[in-house]
Amino acid sequence: MKRYDVIVVGAGPAGLSAAIEAAKRGLKVIVFDENVKPGGQLFKQIHKFFGSKEHKAKIRGFKIGEDLLNEAEAAGVEVVLNAAVVGLYLDKEVVVQLNGEVNHFKGDAIIVATGASENMITFDGWTLPGVIGAGAAQTMMNLHHIRPGKKVLMLGTGNVGLVVSYQLMQSGCEVVALVDAAPRIGGYGVHAAKVARCGVPYYLSHTIIKAHGSDYVTGVTIGQVDANWNIVPGSEKEFEVDTICLAVGLSPMSQLLKMAGCDMAENPAKGGYVPTCNSYGETSIPGLFVAGDVSGIEEASSAMIEGRIAGVAAAHRLGFIDALELEEKSQELERALLSLREGMFSPENKGKEVKKTEEGYLVSSNLLTKGYLTAEEVLTYPGVTQSSGIHPVIECSQNIPCNPCQDACVKKCITIGEKITSLPVVDETASCTGCGMCVAACSGQSIFLVNEDVEDGTTAVTIPYEFLPLPEKGTKGIALDRSGAEICQAEIVEIKNVRAFDRTSLLTMKVPLEMGMKARFFKCVQEV
Repeated sequence: MKRYDVIVVGAGPAGLSAAIEAAKRGLKVIVFDENVKPGGQLFKQIHKFFGSKEHKAKIRGFKIGEDLLNEAEAAGVEVVLNAAVVGLYLDKEVVVQLNGEVNHFKGDAIIVATGASENMITFDGWTLPGVIGAGAAQTMMNLHHIRPGKKVLMLGTGNVGLVVSYQLMQSGCEVVALVDAAPRIGGYGVHAAKVARCGVPYYLSHTIIKAHGSDYVTGVTIGQVDANWNIVPGSEKEFEVDTICLAVGLSPMSQLLKMAGCDMAENPAKGGYVPTCNSYGETSIPGLFVAGDVSGIEEASSAMIEGRIAGVAAAHRLGFIDALELEEKSQELERALLSLREGMFSPENKGKEVKKTEEGYLVSSNLLTKGYLTAEEVLTYPGVTQSSGIHPVIECSQNIPCNPCQDACVKKCITIGEKITSLPVVDETASCTGCGMCVAACSGQSIFLVNEDVEDGTTAVTIPYEFLPLPEKGTKGIALDRSGAEICQAEIVEIKNVRAFDRTSLLTMKVPLEMGMKARFFKCVQEV
């Protein structure tokens, strides 16, 4: 039986981060993961992360995964793949199914970072081929480069449902609608807005009644629900689809911890059945730690910080660092973690309707129910100005933890301040150069450049664009507004696509003067 200082179960963002911190302090660390590739969810996440620099903001998930793997290799972490951990016992014995054999390992400390599994809901026809989880769709698209379907209906408007809907469109799928039984969109407004301006409608207070088809999905019927979650008669709507994608939450994969004898609790705020643990992630069993979604469902940014805290704490538990180093490092990491847990989407606000921002601005009811700000609402936020010449227009109206736009602007046109959940403010006295760095840096794709001073009396609008193929300069098409409605003719007059933008292209389209504060997306017109 092989023995290690630390055994980590799970090579996702939390597990790798924990292993790195422990190995950097001289511990012999091994990581087991049942998958054929390490990195967990990170390599499925092609979008840019939120937060600040310390949270890897504006960096795409797969790049963060690559960096973690390189850091783990440099620290001497041993990563074993195709290794399913099937047992965890009180004396920190780990049973691993590896190469068709059952192997036993002992660890002086164990860190469990097994993540979470997708929830499913049942409805008539839910077992038909074509009904898949959002995570499965991401795996097909972003790992195996397989399009999940042609026409998709998404159930669930949390961040997962919104992000995956956008990625489905990037892969060439048509998303016919987003449906949610809740009366409000659950994810970030900026995610909802980038889907809405592509023309995808939202059906809130609706759920799936039936999936159609005999051998596979050919359609779906949805219906409105009342206050008691009953279908409202006569509210049924049918869609022709070949794929139904479910983004209805995650559940912590905590089975190993229950097997080991940890104190457990049913905690809806954390997503389900989780172990009780202290601020270091140490469970009721000394030396057995948890990190990431297995201890409570959050974003990958939080999981990485929790993993680092657990790795440092394991090093202290085994005597590799003193209490002072533990305290100093854990407090530094805790501050970074707390900043991600502030704002309108903080754990204490989960399930609540927040009607005003921290600054006192009204939260848009239109954004929460239809996915976009109205033209009148946009003008009420501090990131929106109507200055002459070229200037940024920031349509970020919720307190979410993110500040890359502030760092991106060398002219200091954009200010957020020390609290990363504050709304961005545009300084009208600062001189915007039109470089576009803020547009490319925005993880929510909610920044645009508007220039009303074009010589021919039109307005130039620069938008973030992450679809292929890119239109060429001179391409004529249709400008869409925030709701995805066609509003005017448009022509692409400039395209910027440089390495510093990290795969976010900047399209500048020329539209009529009065459409500068309305045009937010470009649709090519196919020649007949």
